[in-house]
Amino acid sequence: MGEEGTEGTVHLLCLAASSGVPLFCRSSRGGAPARQQLPFSVIGSLNGVHMFGQNLEVQLSSAKTEDTTVVLLVGLEELTNIRNVERLKKELRASYRLIDSFLGDSELIGDLTQCVDCVVPPEGSLLQEALSGFAEAAGTAFVSLVVSGRVVAATESWWRLGMPEAVLLPWLVGSLPPQAARDYPVYLPHGSPTVPHRLLTLTLLPGLELCLLCGPRPPLSQLDAQLLERWWQPLLDPLRACLPLGSRALPAGFPLHTDILGLLLLHLELKRCLFTVEPSGDKEPSSEQRRRLFRSFYTLVTATHFAPEPGQPEEKAEEVVHRAQVPRACYLVLGAEEPGTGWRLVALQLGPRRLLLLLSAQSPTHGLRGLATHTLHALTPLL
Repeated sequence: MGEEGTEGTVHLLCLAASSGVPLFCRSSRGGAPARQQLPFSVIGSLNGVHMFGQNLEVQLSSAKTEDTTVVLLVGLEELTNIRNVERLKKELRASYRLIDSFLGDSELIGDLTQCVDCVVPPEGSLLQEALSGFAEAAGTAFVSLVVSGRVVAATESWWRLGMPEAVLLPWLVGSLPPQAARDYPVYLPHGSPTVPHRLLTLTLLPGLELCLLCGPRPPLSQLDAQLLERWWQPLLDPLRACLPLGSRALPAGFPLHTDILGLLLLHLELKRCLFTVEPSGDKEPSSEQRRRLFRSFYTLVTATHFAPEPGQPEEKAEEVVHRAQVPRACYLVLGAEEPGTGWRLVALQLGPRRLLLLLSAQSPTHGLRGLATHTLHALTPLL
């Protein structure tokens, strides 16, 4: 598989490792799907580079020119033992929308954080109670309520799903075109990579879907209107209140400092996160710029400032000893550090929670940690 960027266009190319036959090519420009495709000569060249390195027992990870970057990625082993290329190409089409959403400018961030994108509904306890009762009536332990690719509520079994499927399933639902009901076969990369499960979805309101992960039963026909009305008709108003949460993540009226332009809160043990760039949406930078700033800043602080979390395989014994010396807060000023200029980015970690804030230029640097600490304490009851 390879990815090439040219003049703002990103191409994701998947080749059969043994034969070099193109399996698919997806393109994105400016965060939206693009019609421009890689020419066959470029595809052939990418495969030639891959094969040449493979013959020399060398894995080529990247190659760069002044305006182009080519990245080679290793695919799943199952994709290297292809018996019927044309059949595989047809099966892969079901993944195109999911792939396109990763290439585009997504409002989600779970692909980077490996934490499930969530929202906080105003009446979460009522929704949780109804969800548990519906799951029992439907005969499956894995049920969630999803709005625009973000989890509103879920059963305990759903939350126990491993990574990356816990992130991928709601992301997949958010990437699919609207449909009243679906019966979708899915492979779970961690839990069941070879035997497909069924992902059933039922639209309660436009943009708000009920998701069930199950085996051969129940049939989709068993989840009839009568069953849905019994559990969800009494909660129509709380369900409607969930619809704006897709981009906001937080309940309406939640008090945030006026300098905050966006926030990312992660619970590193639960593997869940709240992410929004909606506060003060009428101010610069744009929502797209804010999301890019958060992605870059998260990558920076995770790689350089905060130690691996306890229990992670890559953590060495000496890192455990020196963890107390690792900084728990950092900030970055974009532009000149003068009053009223440059946006501020601040990160703070307390216990299992990590908070990243994007702040306006009016926010004084000497008060960044205090503002972040106050905001984290206010958000703690939510996640």
